[in-house]
Amino acid sequence: MRPGFTLLLFLAGIYVLLTVALYLMQNRMVFLPNMPGRALTATPEDAGFAYQDVSITTRNGIRLHGWFIPAKQAKATVLFLHGNAGNISHRLDSIAIFRELGLDTLIIDYRGYGQSTGKPSEQGTYLDALAAWEYLVSKRGIAPDKIVIFGRSLGAAVASWLAARTTPGAVILESCFTSALDMAYRLYPFLPVRLITRLKYPAKENVKQLSSPLLVVHSREDEIIPFDMGQSIFAAAPEPKGMLVLTGDHNGGFLLNRKQYLAALGKFLDQQLQ
Repeated sequence: MRPGFTLLLFLAGIYVLLTVALYLMQNRMVFLPNMPGRALTATPEDAGFAYQDVSITTRNGIRLHGWFIPAKQAKATVLFLHGNAGNISHRLDSIAIFRELGLDTLIIDYRGYGQSTGKPSEQGTYLDALAAWEYLVSKRGIAPDKIVIFGRSLGAAVASWLAARTTPGAVILESCFTSALDMAYRLYPFLPVRLITRLKYPAKENVKQLSSPLLVVHSREDEIIPFDMGQSIFAAAPEPKGMLVLTGDHNGGFLLNRKQYLAALGKFLDQQLQ
C-alpha cells in the first residue's frame, strides 16, 4: 500500500470519527451546566435584593429551581432565560439592570442546571420556559401583556420559541443565533452538519410568528454568535420591532455599554408596556 494512500485512509478515519463524535456529543457540547460549576455561588441577597426561592414543575414532571426578585413599584415582570453555561447565580448583573428598569424578575435554571432536576435537552428547555410562563400567568396571576420575555444567547433561541406561542407585552432577544444548524455551519464548515445536527433551535423561523413587539440586541464584536445573525433575526421579524447595536464581546457587551443599554431597553419598554 502506497504511503499516500495510507495517509488518505488515516485522514478519512479521523474525519469519520470526528463526525460521529459530534453527532453523539451535541448535547454535552451545547449544554454546559457545570461551566464554571453547577453549585450556586451567590444569591440576590448578596447584591442587596430581596427575593423568593421558586419551585416550578414542568408538564413532564421536572422540578425547576428559580428566583423571583421584586422591584419597587414594578411596571411589569421579566421572564429571564439565560445562556447555555452556568446557572442563575451568575446573572446578578442582569437582575440588577432589570430592577433598575422597574421590572420584577423571574429567572429559572433549565433542567439539569443549578438546583433543577433532570437532564438538559432542546425540547426540555422549551418545556422549562413554558412552565415558567404558566407559573407567572396561573400561579402569580400576572397578565400576559405585563410579561416581558427576555433571552440571551441560547436563552434567546428558547425565548423565541416561547414568544411565538404566547402573547407577552414585549420580547427582547439578546445575542441570538438564527438556528443551531446555522451555527454548526459556521463552526464546522468542513463537516456534513446538515446530516449530523440534531439540535434545531430555529430562532429565525420562530420570530416570523411573533405577535408581540420585539427588541433585538447584538454586539458588532460578538466573537461567538456573529452580528449578521442578529441582523437576520431582526429582518425576519414583523413590526413593531427595534434593534440595539452594542460593542464588546458576547458575554460582556451589555455591561460595557450599560448606560446605552439601560436607556434603550427603558425606552422600548416604556413604549410597549402602556
